[in-house]
Amino acid sequence: MSLSPAAMVARGVFAAASHSSHEGGARTWKILSFVLACPGVAVCIVNAYLKAQAHSHDQPDFVKYPHLRIRTKRFPWGDGNHSLFHNSHTNALPGGFEGSHH
Repeated sequence: MSLSPAAMVARGVFAAASHSSHEGGARTWKILSFVLACPGVAVCIVNAYLKAQAHSHDQPDFVKYPHLRIRTKRFPWGDGNHSLFHNSHTNALPGGFEGSHH
């Protein structure tokens, strides 16, 4: 039976792993954490930062859909038209977005 060199190496690694003790497992995971996890997190942070820089912060055009922002009764706080966690930049009122504060 002729095995390729890669198959022979893999067979040797699996054989050694099956007969070895569990010592060194923490060291292996520590190395994997620093070699794979930390750079992976760094790449994700850079990706999020670059996407945030390229993102447009302009308000989208308001489209008055009949099934959204239905007010059958007033909210019990404030002027009754704003939700409890209202954000004037992202949440539109039934008549459209509020005036710009910038």
